Amino acid sequence: MRKSALYAGSFDPFTNGHFDIVQRALTIFDEITIVVAVSPSKKHFLSKEERKEILVKLYADNERVKIDTWDGLIVDYVDKHKISAIVRGLRPTGDFEIEFQMASMNRRLNENVETVFLMTGENLYYISSSLVKEVFNHGGDIKKFVPEVIYEELKKRKQ
Repeated sequence: MRKSALYAGSFDPFTNGHFDIVQRALTIFDEITIVVAVSPSKKHFLSKEERKEILVKLYADNERVKIDTWDGLIVDYVDKHKISAIVRGLRPTGDFEIEFQMASMNRRLNENVETVFLMTGENLYYISSSLVKEVFNHGGDIKKFVPEVIYEELKKRKQ
């Protein structure tokens, strides 16, 4: 039986920190589904379709990574697609409390889903999508914070 996991987020944009979590999750799981989730409380830089399109390009050569979007509860996606675990990244910047609360709620909504926390790499802990967006919107160089495909796509959209 294949072990599959879901990695969900707004990924606006997808950073090297996200990439690191996916790469490390692939050492544990046979397949990772990256889900571009819609958060009604966030103002997005890229549409969910654009974020999905960019991620499809990024992972075009990796058959173990699937890309999708979802507007509902992540536990409903997991249930619908028979995925056994949710992967979440943790940075040493206060993520634990929020992530623990979310994992606890997900467990109450669906007792069959496990959440697996992966610590962000020590060289990437300071990177967040919000900071990358801010640097990018102010004309700063974000090349070292995002995968090359993401960087090129963001540059195209800014012109």
